[in-house]
Amino acid sequence: MDINVFYGILIPFLGTSAGAACVFFMKKNLNEQIQRALTGFAAGVMVAASIWSLLIPAIEQSSGLGKFSFVPAAVGFWIGVLFLLLLDHMIPHLHQNSNKAEGPKSKLQKTTMLVLAVTLHNIPEGMAVGVVYAGYLTGHAQITIMGAMALSIGIAIQNFPEGAIISMPLRSEGMGKTKAFAGGVLSGIVEPIGAVLTILAAGLIVPALPYLLSFAAGAMLYVVVEELIPEMSAGEHSNIGTLFFAIGFSLMMILDVALG
Repeated sequence: MDINVFYGILIPFLGTSAGAACVFFMKKNLNEQIQRALTGFAAGVMVAASIWSLLIPAIEQSSGLGKFSFVPAAVGFWIGVLFLLLLDHMIPHLHQNSNKAEGPKSKLQKTTMLVLAVTLHNIPEGMAVGVVYAGYLTGHAQITIMGAMALSIGIAIQNFPEGAIISMPLRSEGMGKTKAFAGGVLSGIVEPIGAVLTILAAGLIVPALPYLLSFAAGAMLYVVVEELIPEMSAGEHSNIGTLFFAIGFSLMMILDVALG
């Protein structure tokens, strides 16, 4: 495997690990407004990455279909959305139980669901990274190594708060710092695994690459609309989340266009 691809696959995982390491330096949970800002930023990054790193290359790779070049992107997008909808029903999410009383049992249940939710987020992100590097490895001119790196960096940025959102609550419930850190790190391990598996699969089915790219985009956008936007908009000062959404979106757009 190309060494740049190896590094690119690990970058998002390192972002999660760096966020989880906050447990060693911070005594309390993230401030609510900071958490809202980070969530909005993550949502903006993921939306921009879905468009510039996934959907646009998928359409460009299907240009031979002429006016129907949108078909693989549209089909793959909807498969990605429906796949995450299925996972959403199989794995209960944090917001579905956020209004329950918080006894010791429900607090543990809430933390467990938080780990599941963040891990669920990381599945489409790992696939997105894998499919972009698969496109690079198979020689598609629309995908450069710098464009793929831009996606890895963007996802790593938005993984930072996810790592902290896991490790900090675990620590506040009495878990040791090292174990809480390990919990945050483990929530991100699905990303490099998913990326490698996707690269192996895409290498075997090169014609399916536009579908895989748009599948990852649909899955990522589902996560944004279902999980991140409600979280960043809840309560007072929702404009903080909106502002940081715009910052994350523009930064990822700049990274992708400038480096791609």
